[in-house]
Amino acid sequence: MIRTVTAAALLIGDELLSGRTQDTNLKTIATFIAPLGVQLQEARVVSDQPEAIAAAVNALRAAHDYVFTTGGIGPTHDDKTADAIAMAFGVSINVREDAKAILLAHYGGEDKLNEARLRMARIPDGASLIANPVSKAPGFQIGNVFVMAGVPSIMRGMLEDVGPRLRGGSVMQSLTLRCRGLREGDLAAGFAAIEERVPGVSLGSYPWFSPGGDFGVHLVARSQSPALLNEAAIAMEALARDLGATPERLGA
Repeated sequence: MIRTVTAAALLIGDELLSGRTQDTNLKTIATFIAPLGVQLQEARVVSDQPEAIAAAVNALRAAHDYVFTTGGIGPTHDDKTADAIAMAFGVSINVREDAKAILLAHYGGEDKLNEARLRMARIPDGASLIANPVSKAPGFQIGNVFVMAGVPSIMRGMLEDVGPRLRGGSVMQSLTLRCRGLREGDLAAGFAAIEERVPGVSLGSYPWFSPGGDFGVHLVARSQSPALLNEAAIAMEALARDLGATPERLGA
């Protein structure tokens, strides 16, 4: 039986919205959770404003099985995510002794744990810590929300602790056909007919061009059902051949 488990990503930070920083975390999250049977279905970017973060978290956690947030849990004044998460869940937030102990061990004692660094030990009530193998300052999970760092290497490390906590559903599989010499307009009608005829399969077309003037289109089918995926692939191959192309299966 096919079971769909969905997730959303909330990317937090003024630097993302200003264009100063280019996000890479979205791709990392999507590719990490997909083999675990969790489909990333929505992504948002919000500023460092606590009210905006809290509102987005509440909307996303109600709509999806899991929410992954990145950014805003560092030591500086503009790191407001932890407070915003506490606001969203209506709980208090304080320095947690287990989180503080991690930082003490990392920095080497109380004299090195200044007020700024201690901010990273502030955890909303009821949350569980997410291990940080890179810089040690923990993330946390509360309800179905996983709160992680924005630095890509740290966020990627935190996902290793998040993965075992996820309860996935059916894995989404994909197949790509490379069709040289076709344009999207050539196959639009037939492509739409296939999607209507094979429910449970999502289809997409993506044109490509080479510097030498060669061109074509990649046809992509995605489904949680291997049987339906193969049925759609056979129909796409037939469509491409009818239009004079020789389709090449590329797999995922």
